[in-house]
Amino acid sequence: MKNLLIFIFIGLFAQLIDGALGMAYGVTSTSLLLAFGIVPAVASASVHLAEVVTTAASGISHIKFGNVDKQTVYKLIIPGSIGAFLGATFLSNIPGDLAKPYIALFLLLLGVFIFIRFLFKYKESNHQSSINLSKKQSIPLGFIAGFADATGGGGWGPVTTPVLLSKKGVSPRKVVGTVDTSEFAIALSASIGFLISLGWNEVNWLWVGALMVGGVIAAPIAAWLVQKLNPQLMGVLVGGFIILINIRTIAQTWISNEEIHPIVYSAVVLIWLTAIIFTLIRIYHKKMLHFNS
Repeated sequence: MKNLLIFIFIGLFAQLIDGALGMAYGVTSTSLLLAFGIVPAVASASVHLAEVVTTAASGISHIKFGNVDKQTVYKLIIPGSIGAFLGATFLSNIPGDLAKPYIALFLLLLGVFIFIRFLFKYKESNHQSSINLSKKQSIPLGFIAGFADATGGGGWGPVTTPVLLSKKGVSPRKVVGTVDTSEFAIALSASIGFLISLGWNEVNWLWVGALMVGGVIAAPIAAWLVQKLNPQLMGVLVGGFIILINIRTIAQTWISNEEIHPIVYSAVVLIWLTAIIFTLIRIYHKKMLHFNS
């Protein structure tokens, strides 16, 4: 019962982050599952099966709040679904113990990318009603993001959200809603790939159900919060959290001297807290400049 409550919390926490940022549900939940000692393929399969329900709930909520560019969703889901299916099949045929530290490294790099992106390169955009993503851009973007999502248990948001946000004049609210809504097709395709490769018996359906419950509870709250919360601060919080979770797996695998582990963790936490304070100060100064102008 205790583990189920923990998994519900993981699903709720991850969906709140994902719904506010358009990324990190898979990365956050998979990172936490790996920390519990779950094999990468099973962890990623559990997350994607849960995401079939949570992304549907999230997409409906974002559509209700007007956060979605439907044309961009249509352009992303086909290449994304193909990439997700192939990524799931690839991961399922790799031995779990061999894959775990490398998947953790991949998730760590995604965490660093999110962290740096929101700490140093985040820019507020002028709002537009559409994202204007061309087919030439959507095909490689969707395929790469889908493959990364299935192999790492997360990657659709961290890859697609920053790319879409980099387009001039795009609304962050539209990007988040569009990415979350399109993720339903990616989660469904990855889940089919995992079930074909792993089989139904390898999946712990109680874990999946717990993740679903937490995600469904958080989905409408997150769709509303995306209009209220500061995305830069959330990005720094999420990036640092993902780095901290995955650095543990990497340290336990590749750093034999356990006395060094606390030093590594402390350094990560110190950098994370410094970045949070720095971001809060920047947000405060921006508000004061806006208030005085």
